[in-house]
Amino acid sequence: MAHAAQTTPAPADPPSPPASHRRDEPSKPTRRIDARSLRGLAHPLRMRLLDVLKIDGPNTSAGLARHLGENTGTVSWHLRHLAEHGFIEEETGRGTRRERWWRAIQVSNELNTADFRNDPQSRDALTLYKREVLRQNFDRIARYFDEDWDDAWRATGTVSAWHELRLSAPQLGAMNAELAAVVERYAQESVVHPQPDALPVVVQLQSFPRRERADG
Repeated sequence: MAHAAQTTPAPADPPSPPASHRRDEPSKPTRRIDARSLRGLAHPLRMRLLDVLKIDGPNTSAGLARHLGENTGTVSWHLRHLAEHGFIEEETGRGTRRERWWRAIQVSNELNTADFRNDPQSRDALTLYKREVLRQNFDRIARYFDEDWDDAWRATGTVSAWHELRLSAPQLGAMNAELAAVVERYAQESVVHPQPDALPVVVQLQSFPRRERADG
């Protein structure tokens, strides 16, 4: 989820559909984040809550509070804020009036930094958003390195970097589109032909231009 690129998914959109996703369901729609929804999402705890709901599925404010080590009342307030801005919704028919279940709305959130280039009111929210996504991505990699995996999984996981490419902006965009298509193909395959030994997998793609160092 690289943020130096112009277009980037919102945090923690999983590459594979959730377990409740039926085989005959279409791909998730895409929602382009506007200034209002960006300011509604750009808070560290709200972004963490959305991350957990997307990856681990529906939960209550009490369950999320235990998971994140936060106060239940604070979590409830932020959940309502996320719902107001269309990122989550109540799971009807489950729970009670005192224990509401929340789920992430099944949509791929997309943020284009160019949309906010001339919007000073959104600058702070955009900065916080990008920094929080960077922290989330770093934390996922750090956990993977720290956890004890068997040889089969340790051999297949990878954190790679290629530094020798020289691409134009259209070429970089085309490469990103091809890589995203590969991930989507495997995501659909995991739904149509689920494997008994499959585990949740996180795919983090980081591709962005860098400034060349001036000579001298």
